[in-house]
Amino acid sequence: MGASQLGCASTKIVGLRSFEGFRSSRATPPCSIAIRQQPIRRVNLVVKAATTVAPKFTTLKPLGDRVLVKIQPVEEKTGGGILLPSTAISKPQSGEVVAVGEGKSIGKTQVEPTVQVGAKVVYSKYAGTEIEFNGVDHLLLKEDDIVGLLETDDMKDLKPVSDRVLIKVQEAEEKTAGGLLLTSSAKEKPSIGTVVAVGPGSFDEEGNRKGLSISPGSTVLYSKYAGNEFKSKDESQYITLRVSDVIAVMS
Repeated sequence: MGASQLGCASTKIVGLRSFEGFRSSRATPPCSIAIRQQPIRRVNLVVKAATTVAPKFTTLKPLGDRVLVKIQPVEEKTGGGILLPSTAISKPQSGEVVAVGEGKSIGKTQVEPTVQVGAKVVYSKYAGTEIEFNGVDHLLLKEDDIVGLLETDDMKDLKPVSDRVLIKVQEAEEKTAGGLLLTSSAKEKPSIGTVVAVGPGSFDEEGNRKGLSISPGSTVLYSKYAGNEFKSKDESQYITLRVSDVIAVMS
């Protein structure tokens, strides 16, 4: 904190009848405050939420239907090369599968993992447990938390897994029915879109796949706050969600 010094000269007055002819023997400095500023030291506080695995452990084998994903590094620049502030950097939701478990049991049936080592996957935003393994950030999550496989670097090419569907979101209305322009804060979040791709379906009680009743090209109405939203390279909005979050097919 800054240190402050307060100095004020005192004046002695002899007699109270009149101040006329009063002269000070020396010039009295005005009351003043001198402030000396100390430099402020900034302390950078780094908080790591990930569990750090000791270097003596060189392998990590997921159990059951869990998979270990090496997290894709966070983008710190825009496509045009502009540096992003830390508040604008989105939490990563994609990575590469580096290890898989033995799969899961459904009744008496053992179901093999549906993702393989080396696959590029997109997962739910708040899924899994973060782990720092071999000095690299990883995520240990259930296979069911993976929403799709990404064979290119564009989200519009996402291949949904299990009972999930990929929907291209309909653009929000720019005007009211009377023709008035809407501000961005007044635009209602859309919940209508076109199905682009569907997953193979979930497993039934006997371990068999159940196909989805929705097909690509359908216009659907879905739950307003369901799923995970993404943007493609052309700035189009997409969402992945479970087929159970689709509430109606429109025609």
